[in-house]
Amino acid sequence: MRVTLSDPLALIPGFEQTHREQETRYPASAVEWQPVHTVYVPADRFDAGTVTAWGDAALDLFERHLPANDLAELFETDERIVSAVHEKVAAKLAREPIEDLRVDFEDGYGLRPGEEDGHVAAAAEAVAALHANGTLPRRWGPRVKSFADGDPVRSVRTLDGFLTGVIERAGSLPDGFVVTFPKVLMRAYLGQFADCLEALEKGLGLGAGTLRFEIQVEATQTVSFLDADLVPSLDGRLSAAHFGVFDYTASCSLPPHEQRLDHPACDHARHVMQTAFAGTGVELSDGSLAAFPASDDRQVVRDLWRRHAGMVGHSLSHGFYQGWDMHPSHLVSRYAAVYAFHLSRYEEYSHRVRAWQEQRGAGGGVMDEPATVKTMAAALRRADLALGDV
Repeated sequence: MRVTLSDPLALIPGFEQTHREQETRYPASAVEWQPVHTVYVPADRFDAGTVTAWGDAALDLFERHLPANDLAELFETDERIVSAVHEKVAAKLAREPIEDLRVDFEDGYGLRPGEEDGHVAAAAEAVAALHANGTLPRRWGPRVKSFADGDPVRSVRTLDGFLTGVIERAGSLPDGFVVTFPKVLMRAYLGQFADCLEALEKGLGLGAGTLRFEIQVEATQTVSFLDADLVPSLDGRLSAAHFGVFDYTASCSLPPHEQRLDHPACDHARHVMQTAFAGTGVELSDGSLAAFPASDDRQVVRDLWRRHAGMVGHSLSHGFYQGWDMHPSHLVSRYAAVYAFHLSRYEEYSHRVRAWQEQRGAGGGVMDEPATVKTMAAALRRADLALGDV
């Protein structure tokens, strides 16, 4: 064909540099495994038996209060997948009840100036024991205190003692480590904390970039500085962003009875997080339900499960595939809701993706766009990873 411009690229002298920057900021990557939850355990209540104890407690509740024929009604689950969901939840609680564990030295722990060093040492010993026994969750680490509290030395000292203690006892740093950095009210705190991680790497003889951290989005101030420049500014150290529902709703001056995960103010914050971190590889996690069964009464337990599953479903529908669990009972409703979510449309998505690949109609008047097909393929991959099928 005839064209007018002989060398279009010569008209765009900055293109190659811009494209390289795009590939650095927004790397094209396949869906990888991400934990469906993070379990927070106060440091003074954490020991080498915590993972087993949580699994045993959750499985006991599951076996006593959730027969398979009740699952459809309790969790509004398609009856065609009830049996599969029930079996998978039982197997998961027995095999791997906790996917991501955070030893909490922040809000769940409190201020204990004369005790924290001792609890740090005990936590490091417990992590090393879990690692030796093969029961350390695939993701693990501490949540340290915030710099916003005005005492960064306490925060860094806890992290230093925790890492040093684990490495001394385990012989190396077990895979899956991440540290949670809460209440980030000033953007500068992120760079300062990243510098501390770099110094710890050098002091402990770890490879550059080994120590990564996740931030908690817990205040309106934090939302205001989430943008596309944040990730490259931290040289790849930022691994995830977790939403903190109660601190966030408090920062919005919402009344106590409106401090809930599905409040519109929380939806806004989550959407800002998605916008800021889309395509960067930074994982997103939702918050928690701060409630647990007040007794062992079956109806009380099941009411809690129904409430929690509703919150998990809200998160999943908004593209947040991870959340916080604060009590063993939450493991039951977490896995039931997650598995039902992934299985409910698995066959439909598989059929539509195959139809697209074979260049034929999917049936039912459906005309899928390429972006929809890509999303369905990602959903299938995410389902396989969450369900443990790969």
